[in-house]
Amino acid sequence: MNLLDLFNQNKKKASKKQTAKIAAIGAGIGTAVGVAAGVLLAPKSGKETRENITKTTKETLENVKEGLIVAKEKIEEMVKKEKGCCCNEASASEDCECQDDKEAE
Repeated sequence: MNLLDLFNQNKKKASKKQTAKIAAIGAGIGTAVGVAAGVLLAPKSGKETRENITKTTKETLENVKEGLIVAKEKIEEMVKKEKGCCCNEASASEDCECQDDKEAE
């Protein structure tokens, strides 16, 4: 693999990350706008609407938190795969996941 191939590969990875980031932001904004419009346009009393807004906001925040946790885990997995095995480093711990993979081979 020459230097140009390596550069192009890194450029593609950066582009994919940027696209995923934009898509996630767009989905979050779209969800928030949709929820707000649905709640505000519903034919309910003011008190019911406020309670519904509070409930929906809490549920949405929980869903976003769960989604962020899953996304973080996936990103960490991808980073580990890109960097290679950490077991070769001096700071590697005994419970390194890479060692399990090597022993299986």
